[in-house]
Amino acid sequence: MAQQTEDEHEPEMPQYTHRQILEILSGLMMAMLTAMISTSVVGTALPTIVGDLGGQDQLAWVASAALLTMTASTPLWGKLSDLFGRKLVFQSALLLFVVASMAAGLSQDIGQLIAARAFQGLGVGGLSALAQVILGDIVPPRDRGRYAGFMGAVFGVSTVTGPLLGGFIVDTEALGWRWCFYVCIPLAVIAFAVIQRVLKLPKVKRDTRIDVAGAVTITGSATTLMLLLSLGGKEFAWNSVWTYLLAAATAGLLAGAVVAERRARQPILPPRLFRNRTFVLTAIASLSIGIAMFGAMIYLPQYLQIVKGMSPTASGLMTLPLVLAMFVTSTFSGQIVTRTGRWKIFPVIGMTCVAAGLFLLSRLHTDSPIALIGVDVAVLGFGMGLTLQILILAAQNASGRADLAATTAGVSFFRNLGGAMGVAAFGAILASRLRDELSAGLHAAGIAAPRADGPDLGAPDAIHALPEPVRGIVLESFNRAMETVFLVGVPCALVGLAAVLLLKELPLRGGRPAAAPVEDAAPADVTAG
Repeated sequence: MAQQTEDEHEPEMPQYTHRQILEILSGLMMAMLTAMISTSVVGTALPTIVGDLGGQDQLAWVASAALLTMTASTPLWGKLSDLFGRKLVFQSALLLFVVASMAAGLSQDIGQLIAARAFQGLGVGGLSALAQVILGDIVPPRDRGRYAGFMGAVFGVSTVTGPLLGGFIVDTEALGWRWCFYVCIPLAVIAFAVIQRVLKLPKVKRDTRIDVAGAVTITGSATTLMLLLSLGGKEFAWNSVWTYLLAAATAGLLAGAVVAERRARQPILPPRLFRNRTFVLTAIASLSIGIAMFGAMIYLPQYLQIVKGMSPTASGLMTLPLVLAMFVTSTFSGQIVTRTGRWKIFPVIGMTCVAAGLFLLSRLHTDSPIALIGVDVAVLGFGMGLTLQILILAAQNASGRADLAATTAGVSFFRNLGGAMGVAAFGAILASRLRDELSAGLHAAGIAAPRADGPDLGAPDAIHALPEPVRGIVLESFNRAMETVFLVGVPCALVGLAAVLLLKELPLRGGRPAAAPVEDAAPADVTAG
């Protein structure tokens, strides 16, 4: 009943024809594609970038700066769209992304590049969250599945093809690493124009006071947690003053966020969301799949390039089974959800496949055939395609329209946070396990390690140029370390499976709207926005 009461204060959304929805969806998909590619395309270019700009000690920040700001800002964009309108805020995020991408490509030193990447991440946070919010505005839950499936496919495809595109750009002499940032700009400009032309949403008049305390504490707690996970075990030891300070800051800011959101008139993450069983469970499941997905996508290319000796381009091609599996299952599940209104079975099967895929990847060895690797990554992609968008759909369906933006941004926030946690945690596990395996292997062969904390392995080409038996020891040690990384991801996926099993399958609200043109459906009491 509370949900209905809240929705009564919201104006009726205009009804769009199927053609109009597809036009808007094309703009949203282009924005999502360019935003998500920008977060992963830089990976294969990092060695070249550092060689050109210098700053080897700050290399990790080129990749993590965007991930940090993307994660921390996601909840803020949802609230800003409530206050100032979806279209204006979405286009603002696109504009910020374009300017930051230009600045990244024009950077003259590593500090400028890191700053540009941080602003680029802010834009990506807005685009990834608001694309889902806008889709929720224009399509009722019952019909949303078939369109959300395409969004899920774009999200997965862009995430895993970024490294492939980056490898191609770096390997092409006529382009160079700066085009890793420029390549995203044309699609973003086209997306801006498409959204300007076709998106006509009513602008809801609300209290425009901004929850400053909530913004500071929510983003602050996410930032300190990200810093702890990203730098712990690398820049400082886990058992150190910095670890305890950052952990204390995270806990203090998180407690402050709870207090601030309870007192705010327009909270960024309304406390009532956390009394919504569906939101809490989808957030937990999104956190779990974020850990699994981003962790696997970052470290699978390392296995392919180091253990299997593939080039960056070839290792990118090995993600095609995952891409195809995600595309097929995401679009297929979306169509079935629209036709039947039943959705729970898909994330249940999906999280099971994610856990199975990670377990299969943990069984790979130095001599594993390429076909087997392809099957394993396809199983992982199969699970992701069945899960990612359905979780957002379930959360949106269980929330009132007044909470649509906060719900969508909240679920996206936990998925991004899980990704950041997965990348950092898997990296720490990989480094620790690799160090131990190398020390044991070199000691057994009677070879002294060049450093007390393990050798600096260098690039994949340098590893494969090592003489035997050192080369074999290094490859076997790295393979065993990767086994541990993927195996640790299995219980994370099982936590997500437990969460989706506990979800209650609420009937999807809304039926297919009468296909009236949007121009004829503008409410009388709102302004176009």
